[in-house]
Amino acid sequence: MGKRQVPTRPDYIKWLLLIGAAALVVLMGAYVVWHYVLPHSVTVDRYRYPVAGIDISKHNGEIDFDAVAADDYQFVFIKASEGKTYRDAAFNHNYQQARDAGLKVGAYHFFRKNRSGQEQASNFLGAVQGKVFDLPLVIDLEDDWGNGATIDRETALHRVMDMISILKQHGYPVMIYTNFDGYKKYYKGMLGDNDLWLCSFTSPDLLPNVPHCIQQFSHEGEVNGVKGKVDLNVYRGTKKEWQRYLDEVEQQQKYKH
Repeated sequence: MGKRQVPTRPDYIKWLLLIGAAALVVLMGAYVVWHYVLPHSVTVDRYRYPVAGIDISKHNGEIDFDAVAADDYQFVFIKASEGKTYRDAAFNHNYQQARDAGLKVGAYHFFRKNRSGQEQASNFLGAVQGKVFDLPLVIDLEDDWGNGATIDRETALHRVMDMISILKQHGYPVMIYTNFDGYKKYYKGMLGDNDLWLCSFTSPDLLPNVPHCIQQFSHEGEVNGVKGKVDLNVYRGTKKEWQRYLDEVEQQQKYKH
């Protein structure tokens, strides 16, 4: 029997380069599919769903909130924080401008699965301290390659529940933002006693069995007062139901902040 040939170092390097190139092709393909093939918007009947809003962060730049309100939008969710320490640099400015324009205001925190619930609750609470909100505090719970891909579901869920518990101890009602994957993975089984804000590029009429009160239906909205594309949302109800919802949120707050 002849001697087994052992790959030389150049062979290893060649295979590593080939694997790297293949991974790059897959990533580029996923990017193209996400940005140019999959839908990022759906048309929603504003007569049927008359209460609409936007969600924003510093990346949306300077916003004329008076123009937003005049364009028949009633609410805004503003990014406040992310992970353990990050705070959106435009949050305080956006918050004050939105309130001055008469919009109903909520705040959201992007949840990092590799950080504890206690750390993230502390960051979020510090960002919103001293402010009054018309809508629940939102935990933005998303699965993607850059967000703790190695963290298992049970650990991530435990951390989310810790964060929810702390926010509620401080008197805030809580809402979960997620997409269908997150809905099935986290919300449907364990987090259903909190309001749901669902990202779905499907008409709300076609989702009667999904119990969400807010739906994000577009990443490509054009709204007066906002430069460039902005996320669009609707409340799944009438104007009278919207007012009742706002009253319920106010009642859920244990004290004014």
